[in-house]
Amino acid sequence: MENSFPDELAADVRARRGSLRLSQRELAELAGVSERFVRFVEQGKRTVQLDSLLALIDTLGLELRVQTRTSAAARSLAGPRDNDELRAHSELRNGPEVRP
Repeated sequence: MENSFPDELAADVRARRGSLRLSQRELAELAGVSERFVRFVEQGKRTVQLDSLLALIDTLGLELRVQTRTSAAARSLAGPRDNDELRAHSELRNGPEVRP
């Protein structure tokens, strides 16, 4: 089974904190969050404050990214409709495509 985002985040935060040799308390102080919050993140708790999470991640020198998914569901959302729109836009600019 695939790991969930909170589980992956928890593992990454624990690993990075360990590599920096910081205690949860030290990390909390540096990030300006509570030690309890650090524990929640490292436990993969599903509900955390985004601003606190970003402060914690920034303190660890990590980066949170939003990317387009490559799953079948995401591809189906971007499927033929997007191709049709691109073709229509191209025809408006350049005239209809002529094939030999």
